[in-house]
Amino acid sequence: MTSLLFEPLTLRGTTFANRVWLAPMCQYSAVEGVVTDWHLVHLGARAAGGFGLLLAEATAVAPEGRITPQDAGIWTDEQAVAWGRIVDFVHARGTLIGIQLAHAGRKASTYRPWGSGRGTVPADDGGWATLAPSALAFPGYAAPVALTSDQLAEVPRAFAAAAVRAEAAGFDVVEIHAAHGYLLHEFLSPLSNERTDEYGGALENRARLLVEVVDAVRAVWPQDKPVLVRFSATDWTEGGLTVDEVTQVAKELAGHGVDLVDVSTGGNVPATIPLAPGYQVPAARAVREGSGLPVSAVGLITTAEQAERILSEGSADVVMVARAALRDPMWPLRAAAELAVPGEVAWPSQYLRGTWS
Repeated sequence: MTSLLFEPLTLRGTTFANRVWLAPMCQYSAVEGVVTDWHLVHLGARAAGGFGLLLAEATAVAPEGRITPQDAGIWTDEQAVAWGRIVDFVHARGTLIGIQLAHAGRKASTYRPWGSGRGTVPADDGGWATLAPSALAFPGYAAPVALTSDQLAEVPRAFAAAAVRAEAAGFDVVEIHAAHGYLLHEFLSPLSNERTDEYGGALENRARLLVEVVDAVRAVWPQDKPVLVRFSATDWTEGGLTVDEVTQVAKELAGHGVDLVDVSTGGNVPATIPLAPGYQVPAARAVREGSGLPVSAVGLITTAEQAERILSEGSADVVMVARAALRDPMWPLRAAAELAVPGEVAWPSQYLRGTWS
């Protein structure tokens, strides 16, 4: 059969072998921002699994931008070299790899999900003061400090410097993280942004920092390589960021060199989210139809049939697989077999016996 899931996709000068991509998922296992053998094995296993693109986890552009003290970083050359080792291994498997550039804002300096600690890590345990658009705490976390004008000017520069290092490391794609309640999402949402200067109030102002970051990254990132942006398309809360607003911002970013929008939801404030298979797909479709940009869909996408249907119905151009890929590093290979298109995926020679009946 013909499968949209395993059709190539070209963005700028980069062609992806298929439209099954690994979503960025934090591993909380770096040391002083330096990725380790864990990351090599984690991403290396999935490089052999048939994904058209691996998106590495949220990687901090500054030390204070880490979600946890164990987050990956790319604010030093040492960190970039460590990433380069992984990029080289992934490329040797014939797979493309991207990096998600991030700043956690008021949700930084927290304990990683496992262990006894919860909430904000105090300074005497390796934590730090957090930064945000306004001095509004995420519930249960320490209050952040509102960014000054000088500090704001540093944000696009930090993202651009990280992009330069990502290019030196050999990454094929960069994604700018503007979702899940982290710094750029905090600026976009009126629930976390109460500024009265040119970065607050109207949507144009709330989106200003994101546009500046995109411009700074696009200025240093190779023109033949794509730039992606991940959005939370809704806060799932009255008075919060909406799908319509995100669609407007995405449409503007199309003119600033963004090539694809990665559509997620939530994370900025506690909310009741109607979790169900593909629950974020309608938001992806709305952004796709309203912005004119290609989009990816993510969120409880677990079966080949479901992923194929999302593309065939025109809801997205790419499917991101997240937790299902933690359970099964070979998810695309299995999906291709289930959709009867095994020849569309390059099986590692070492695993060809797995295709024999």
